[in-house]
Amino acid sequence: MSAAPDPFAPTRLGPVELRNRIIRAATFEGMTGDQTVSDRLLAFHRSMARGGVGMTTVAFCAVSPEGAGTPNELILRDQVVPGLRKLADAVHAEGAAVSAQIGHAGAVAASAGIPATAPSAFFSPLAMKRTREATPADIQQIIGDFAAGAKRLLAAGFDAVEVHLGHGYLASEFLSPKINRRRDSWGGSLENRARFSREIAKAVREAVGDRMAVLGKLNMADGVPGGLWLDESIEVARMLQADGALDALELTGGSSLQNPMYLFRGEAPVHEMAQAMPKAVALGLKLFGRFFFKAYPFEEGYFRAYARQFRSALDMPLILLGGINRRDTIEQAMVEGFEFVAMGRALLRDPNLVNQMAKGEADESLCVHCNKCMATIYAGTHCVLVEESQRA
Repeated sequence: MSAAPDPFAPTRLGPVELRNRIIRAATFEGMTGDQTVSDRLLAFHRSMARGGVGMTTVAFCAVSPEGAGTPNELILRDQVVPGLRKLADAVHAEGAAVSAQIGHAGAVAASAGIPATAPSAFFSPLAMKRTREATPADIQQIIGDFAAGAKRLLAAGFDAVEVHLGHGYLASEFLSPKINRRRDSWGGSLENRARFSREIAKAVREAVGDRMAVLGKLNMADGVPGGLWLDESIEVARMLQADGALDALELTGGSSLQNPMYLFRGEAPVHEMAQAMPKAVALGLKLFGRFFFKAYPFEEGYFRAYARQFRSALDMPLILLGGINRRDTIEQAMVEGFEFVAMGRALLRDPNLVNQMAKGEADESLCVHCNKCMATIYAGTHCVLVEESQRA
């Protein structure tokens, strides 16, 4: 067996040169209140780049106004390209690459006050009404929106695009046997349910060619009874690998629509989230939040056992995600054949962590995984243990 690669040494991700194998995960920054690239967003990603990551990822960018998951998300329209270009230039000046996560929120769009489109009509607790079933024309339009969004990122000088196929957003909803009840060629069999994700990935690749890296973020498990689970997800991953449109898969889980804490793990910050919301929403959270925001014990590298099943089944590059705080976890991921790791909350607490690890000055993040950062997303996502004067 060849020696495991040094996670802090230069490498390639598709056509992109990276200075190391550490990626800042696409966790929502909450810094685009007017749906444009703010100075805060630029400073945030410059800070991540200065801290040593190989690539930083701008979080959920909607491919259309109808696909936004919150009222304060970036929407990939022509008018945001100049701001994105400034952000890309700032990240590049610090020696890192930059990616953007693109997606359509599907039924989750109800939380942004938008009529929610889904694979099938069903009652959404986020909207307190039924979703609208996507028509074949809607589906083709949305696939085109993904391609158009990727082209705008290419024009803005981004190095990579991450296609969001997980977390209960639209592509994930099509994959879910619990949500997708269609009887046409977009539903039923796993091959039909996977068709939407595959067509999106191929359209994005065709749009950018070999000028950008194209990643897919795929649920290994939805974390809900009757949802997508490992057996089917591995088969979807094999289909995506065979299509050849993706340079890497980032492995994740959970559902913003049905079970968000399955992704985050640890204590659910219901009290803090209620304090950050309008009174009516706060009351609902206090009464019912513990049922929606279930608590799962946190453990280091909590998705690794599932992700190893994919590593065994696939040849393509994989990105390990989920509770990665320690240098030994990163090194073990390399030993087990993962090409990259993605870090979120650990870097929110310690933006300079990768530099410190590379120099042997730190072995573990200071993040305690209290999840109180989740309650800050509408005021600018930050670690509550970091003083304001020390934030980006």
